Amino acid sequence: MPAVAEPAPSADVPHRRRPRAVKRPRETSPFRARVEYLVLRAAVGLLAILPLSAALRLGELGGMLAYLFGVGLRRVGMRNLAIAFPEKPLGERRRILRGSFLNLGRMAAEMAHFPTFTPEQLEQMVTFENERWWRERILAPRDTGGLVLSGHFGNWELLVFAHGMRGFPATMVHRAIRNPLIDRWLHTIRRRAGTRLVRKSRAASEVLRALRERQLLVLPFDQNSTRRLGVFVKFFGLEASTNVGIARLALRTGAPVIPAFIVRQGRSARHVVHVLPFVDLERTGDPAEDVRRNTARFSAVFEEMVRRYPEQWLWMHKRWKTRPEGEAKIY
Repeated sequence: MPAVAEPAPSADVPHRRRPRAVKRPRETSPFRARVEYLVLRAAVGLLAILPLSAALRLGELGGMLAYLFGVGLRRVGMRNLAIAFPEKPLGERRRILRGSFLNLGRMAAEMAHFPTFTPEQLEQMVTFENERWWRERILAPRDTGGLVLSGHFGNWELLVFAHGMRGFPATMVHRAIRNPLIDRWLHTIRRRAGTRLVRKSRAASEVLRALRERQLLVLPFDQNSTRRLGVFVKFFGLEASTNVGIARLALRTGAPVIPAFIVRQGRSARHVVHVLPFVDLERTGDPAEDVRRNTARFSAVFEEMVRRYPEQWLWMHKRWKTRPEGEAKIY
């Protein structure tokens, strides 16, 4: 299953304080890392030798098996769907969750074919609602780069990969996953499209430099955040701890916030990128309130896309894990 990126830390860097030590994820033991890596490469190799259409069907099978046997993930997904769609019957929530698992299987099949995709193939597979408008916005003269508001939606890896293969590589904030072999393999795939990867431990300074260099910066927005890095804003009507990185960067640098989502067309390998209107920032004069208000605006944009295409979001993530003080745990 493709690695899940984590939100970026805050871009506000204290100038007279020693930087807080970053807790690194504990690495998998060398033996287990090698076994996991070999299993992954075998699965990817099988998907890669198949025609893409056949690989998609095999990926769906893998997604369905994960749904059937991933009891813990299924429990989390159904809990999330009960929060988001209490009005939907149980059978409809199960259908959405199955669709989410199937989406991951199709995503794995497409990622296995990334090394062989040509720019021409990707232009056929991935289209924009209005690519001319988007290119004009990317190339428009400005003093800073852009902040892409997106997340674990559709084939999020393909969104960045296809964009880079069109000649517009992006910068992504990346936190190393526990298995270093898989981490390096994933880096290799992403770099083929020119994607620049910034380690989470160095993100605060690197993302500011990327914006000064007028790069597109992709910050996954849709994952649970710790209290230190997030604020509580509504997501499907319930307070969710949400990373403030995009809001702080936008307020500090004036970089435009650009919502972009890739939407799969049925069961096919065709996708449409929806680039929504840039989000105007609110400025009240109160820095903390500005961060909270704008984070809430971004959350509303993301929620609307999930409501429109619920099967294409990652429901298995514990989105409401961090709770306000005094509230009971959800998971």
